Amino acid sequence: MSISEGKLKHMKALSDARGVIAAAAMDQRGSLQKSIAAAKGVDPKSVTAEMMEEFKIAVTRVLTPHASAILLDPEFGIPATKVRSSNAGLLLAYELSGYDNTQPGRLPDLLPHVSVKRIKDWGGDAVKILIYYTPFDDAAVNDIKHSFIERIGAECEYHQIPFFLEFIGYDPKGGDEKGVEFAKIKPEIVKRSMEEFSKPYYNVDVLKVEVPINANFVEGSSVYKGQKAQSMEEAKDLFRACAEVAKKPFIYLSAGVSNDQFTESLRMAAEAGTDFSGVLCGRATWKEGIPVYAKQGAKALEDWLLGEGVKNINAVNDALKPAKPWYAKLGLTGI
Repeated sequence: MSISEGKLKHMKALSDARGVIAAAAMDQRGSLQKSIAAAKGVDPKSVTAEMMEEFKIAVTRVLTPHASAILLDPEFGIPATKVRSSNAGLLLAYELSGYDNTQPGRLPDLLPHVSVKRIKDWGGDAVKILIYYTPFDDAAVNDIKHSFIERIGAECEYHQIPFFLEFIGYDPKGGDEKGVEFAKIKPEIVKRSMEEFSKPYYNVDVLKVEVPINANFVEGSSVYKGQKAQSMEEAKDLFRACAEVAKKPFIYLSAGVSNDQFTESLRMAAEAGTDFSGVLCGRATWKEGIPVYAKQGAKALEDWLLGEGVKNINAVNDALKPAKPWYAKLGLTGI
């Protein structure tokens, strides 16, 4: 496989000297508004755009010196792009707020005043799309999602900007996605999703994927809660099986879990010998700062981030030591 000069320039801006993507994520919108509101004890509608921007600016200013890139959103994140560290590349989200999508089929949609051209004009090094996806949903629903990704991939190809696709598994029957039963089917969802979106006609450059297990239900993990979905060896086999079907570079997302749970998952990925190329990690580094901001304001949040936030992101960076360069997955050397 090869990569065009246009996309290569941006991929270099997003990765560190080793070719590893150590990116922070701060593109949450609806879910962040709800979390700030809950911590304040107010209606989410009272969380203003200025508050959202203020939170994102603080996270970006403090954490990007420790990251190879930052993911932001065009709705509230543009002011934060101006304060990011000079070492950090920029990814911008293209989809309408994703994490609070609970509609049947969880169909994706795009921000109406955004395009790939505009993302590039705003200084973006990559386009990020989040979709909810499971091979177990209705074929007609998935066909809509496939065509949606084909269109965005073509748009990114035309404008020569990398396309990062994030897919989040779910239960179309409405089951508990944080429970043990979902943890048993999650590996198959992750594997088949990675296989699907590795197909060349989607023009995806980097797969942003969930770890295939829930470490809370892996017997022998440091965060094991007592209910078993897999043994440690079974979990490592599942990491390997997913990595083998990926034909594009892939990075892991934190999906809102704790820092301890995420770093334990990365440890398993490393011990399994997977060729993951980094992370895009958001809430695992900064979500415990939400109540600090809600009760004490931006300065207190920055102080918290300088201590606990930096400690959290450095724990993730430490877990990235076994990660492989993104270009190795493409069979390239000497980038």
